[in-house]
Amino acid sequence: MSCLLTSGRTLPCKKSVGGLKSILFADYGTLGASTIVAGEITAFAGTPEWFKFDIKGNSSLETTINSSRENGSTFYTQTLNATLTTLDKATQEEIKLITSSRPHVAVEDYNGNYFLVGLEHGAEVTGGTIVSGAAMGDMSGFTLTLEGQELSPAYFVTPAVITADTSATVINPQTPNG
Repeated sequence: MSCLLTSGRTLPCKKSVGGLKSILFADYGTLGASTIVAGEITAFAGTPEWFKFDIKGNSSLETTINSSRENGSTFYTQTLNATLTTLDKATQEEIKLITSSRPHVAVEDYNGNYFLVGLEHGAEVTGGTIVSGAAMGDMSGFTLTLEGQELSPAYFVTPAVITADTSATVINPQTPNG
């Protein structure tokens, strides 16, 4: 079987920026079948309930291409590193739930793109920290590393498909004990 290329790529204008704006979690298996058009998820058959976590700075999404000529295999490791500033009990309890599950994770970047980590297999927490910091200017909060291993890179998602449940309980770390 021949794997033919379909196009080239021009050098784009310098108009994109790095960084993530928010991450949204949905319970594994609630997406249903996904409609994928030209590499973008345009609909879910299920009715996932999305829980949004606002983030700023020091969070990233990276996809590693794992390809082996010897084995004839290719898969993608989607790695999300998230930093949640400020320690509070409510966030810690929610992180315990995220850690013991394998959620689907939507990621919003500062360019207005949404990506889905763990479409088929969910995302596993592979590490993280709960840190108080040592010096006055150190970060006090949580870090999480989630990983999805999929047959495709993290798909782009039509923004209207991702809607956070605004009626859900939202943790406000500004209030004492979350």
